[in-house]
Amino acid sequence: MYRTHTCGELRLADAGTEVTLAGWVQTVRKFGSITFTDLRDRYGITQLYFNETLNPRLDETPIGREYVLQVRGKVIERTSKNNKIPTGDIEIEVSDFAIMNVASTPPFTIEEDTDGGEDLRMKFRYLDLRRPTLKRNLELRYKVNRSVRNYLDTQGFWDIETPYLIKSTPEGARDFVVPSRMNPGQFYALPQSPQTFKQLLMVSGYDRYYQIVKCFRDEDLRADRQPEFTQVDCEMSFVEQEDILQTFEGLFKAVFKDVKGVEMTEAFPRMTWEDAMWHYGNDKPDLRFEMKLQNLKANDTVHWEVLNDTDFKVFKEAETILAICVPNSSEYTRKQIDELTEWVKRPQIGMSGVVNVKCNADGSYKSSVDKFFSEDKLKDLATFCGAGSGDLILILAGAETRTRKAMSELRLEMGNRLGLRDPDNYKPLWVVDFPLFEHDEEEDRWVARHHPFTAPKPEQTELMNIPERFGEIKANAYDIVLNGTEIGGGSIRIFQRDLQEKMFAALGMDKEEAQEKFGFLLGAFEYGAPPHGGIAFGFDRLCALLGGQETIRDFMAFPKNNAGRDVMLDAPSAIDDKQMDELNLKSTL
Repeated sequence: MYRTHTCGELRLADAGTEVTLAGWVQTVRKFGSITFTDLRDRYGITQLYFNETLNPRLDETPIGREYVLQVRGKVIERTSKNNKIPTGDIEIEVSDFAIMNVASTPPFTIEEDTDGGEDLRMKFRYLDLRRPTLKRNLELRYKVNRSVRNYLDTQGFWDIETPYLIKSTPEGARDFVVPSRMNPGQFYALPQSPQTFKQLLMVSGYDRYYQIVKCFRDEDLRADRQPEFTQVDCEMSFVEQEDILQTFEGLFKAVFKDVKGVEMTEAFPRMTWEDAMWHYGNDKPDLRFEMKLQNLKANDTVHWEVLNDTDFKVFKEAETILAICVPNSSEYTRKQIDELTEWVKRPQIGMSGVVNVKCNADGSYKSSVDKFFSEDKLKDLATFCGAGSGDLILILAGAETRTRKAMSELRLEMGNRLGLRDPDNYKPLWVVDFPLFEHDEEEDRWVARHHPFTAPKPEQTELMNIPERFGEIKANAYDIVLNGTEIGGGSIRIFQRDLQEKMFAALGMDKEEAQEKFGFLLGAFEYGAPPHGGIAFGFDRLCALLGGQETIRDFMAFPKNNAGRDVMLDAPSAIDDKQMDELNLKSTL
């Protein structure tokens, strides 16, 4: 046999046991006639002790880093123990060894902290995956997968596969398309999600479905996006919103307990979309710290009455003025304030500057706009904003959408600077009551905020007949948010043909287009579709959050880079002329 034990298994209780180990050489340290080697496999590291008296072949057959090695020997107690690894009390006194495969010098160090840049590590991903960091990430991913499956099984869900080659119905991100050789000039699409299939499974009577499934979206990439990603996709029949929230709140609690040992006993808080936008500036609030947005003026409506009498042009002309109270920060220096000013001026934030008001510990108030606001007015502002002694008030003013987004980002930035965004402090919540529609100003039409299968709130169904009131309609939808990141979302679905046709019409589809794109679903609704709803959450994103990291790439075995390329395989790549001809394709390059 190749091995009797793994490299993470042996302990002091095994001393005296003859064993056989196999793995990769992590390090080689030679001290005269004695050589120490760390042997690594998926399970851990074990130190090997070579004595040239017992191993005269070692000089004749030198061992290098990443060689695949098999050793035989006896477990002995280490004289210099290593309390940083589970096997640190023992080592193997090697009596014989075999080099099973040699290795070239790796292009970067395969250790916890590596000297390899991201591009290099992705090119040699199979080497990067040997590092303990990546191994822990994939182990966590497996544990999350197992926990999700175990929980859903206890709740009566069935894992049912759905197709990868489907019809293109672009409504959100761009589809990846696949040419069909047997149907010249026609194309499949890779699914952005199994949305319509899971609804059809409800029509088929399968009641509780789930899949841990690959999805594909041709969109620009960033740290938490990949062209192919994994989501946990779920659907239930004969349910209302409360049933969904209770079921999947239970799922998240089970995952946190199984994977992180965190017991969540309290119900997840709930917040309307409108409150999230007003109090936090976005629909995925980070609740690990307060620092809520204070609306001094919103959409030209003044809330801090002092603004009615100000001569400060920036405030008078602004559509929206927002403030946050930064705790215990009134001692910010001029240099720090200047840094914040430059921070908000960056193109991705887009503001012209930031107003600051210091609520000093001695009871005085000092601001960057003292010329326009007396100390009494600044004190009134502090009272309005709920600022206390030692706090710093930061104010942004401008157009509503840009200002709200900028203040949201500034709040998060100040949370980072104050160390308030501890990755091990988990704060989940549900965001509910989203708008059903949002208006696309460029195309001057309504678009679905979630997707066109989301049902309106039952009490607002009649508003679907009144186009001028579409902006008032709330969706029967919900997102689950964790530490400022949306990790999942879903809705109660439309299940009647007439309401679904009204939704398509509201989105600008005539009956012919709706029939061409979604005739299969509309037809299914004529055969007794049950009320149903579901949720999907980003599996990769959840794993990254549980691992305390922002990027999802290091929780995927073989990810793409920011350009959507697999630099290890060099994909995408051109295909040869024969394949092009078979697929009836012509290159325009």
